[in-house]
Amino acid sequence: MNANTNVAPVIVADNDALTRDFPLKPFGIRHKLSGHPLLTLARIAKLASDMPRDLIEYNSGDASISQDPDKVKSVDLDPVAVVKSIESAGAWMVLKRVEKNPEYRQLLEDTLTSVARARGFKSVEDAGFSQIEGFLFVSSPNSTTPFHMDAEDNFFVQIHGDKIFAVFDNRDGGIANDEQVEYSTTKHRNVPYNDSFKPRGTEFKLVGGDGCYIPYQWPHWVKTAGTYSISLAITWKTEEVKRMNDLHFFNSMLRSMGMPQAAPGKNPTLDKVKLAVWRSARAVIEPLRSSETMRRVIRRIALGKNANYYLKKA
Repeated sequence: MNANTNVAPVIVADNDALTRDFPLKPFGIRHKLSGHPLLTLARIAKLASDMPRDLIEYNSGDASISQDPDKVKSVDLDPVAVVKSIESAGAWMVLKRVEKNPEYRQLLEDTLTSVARARGFKSVEDAGFSQIEGFLFVSSPNSTTPFHMDAEDNFFVQIHGDKIFAVFDNRDGGIANDEQVEYSTTKHRNVPYNDSFKPRGTEFKLVGGDGCYIPYQWPHWVKTAGTYSISLAITWKTEEVKRMNDLHFFNSMLRSMGMPQAAPGKNPTLDKVKLAVWRSARAVIEPLRSSETMRRVIRRIALGKNANYYLKKA
């Protein structure tokens, strides 16, 4: 990984949060990415036209916090048209894995390099930031991203528009139990929400230049205000997160065959065996994922008939 060695600070956290709270608790940040030429609507529309279709997900922004993923309203536009008309399209869109584009890859690496340096490390590798990925969000005014969990750590930065980002503490499983965490990791990210969760929540009110750090698998919902929104999630996976995700995926496959499994950590010896089997199988399958068609087939086989739920026909 060849991140720039002369990187100025991009993300700044108050109150020494990068030392005190990272990576276990959420906290607010400031950043210097607003106005970046790669993060304008015109450039995002170009990116949408160049990306594989299965890496773009979009639907109506008219959703509830506790949205049933099988009842999400669609938007009858192609991806580029969604971006170009985002002020009036009533849509929510995410462009996934933008690091596949070299320019965006450099942006992500430079940003995380600045974080690594702020924490006293020389590089992203030394700081434990591996499998760096980027997810670029474009949302219409008054759109909702339903309550969900993500299977990676995340610096979420607001580029344009106003947004409320509400994140909830699930470390004791009081919001989503072990089975729900597995499901959100392997099938669909949404989890049910009810108002009893409110005492566990922290709301970040974001405008351009603001952001927040979201730890692995902390549930959250997001709402835009009266203007369109551009946001970027800069994500990575530590070795522990990759281990947890691999175990969730293997357990999910066994569960689909009628063999429910204990959550990761309940049987460490068995976890080691599962990891060895899963990673050996994945080493054979992974080269096939360079093909978009094969990615669809693999998701369908591994994760079930709804695995390609976000893929709309052209």
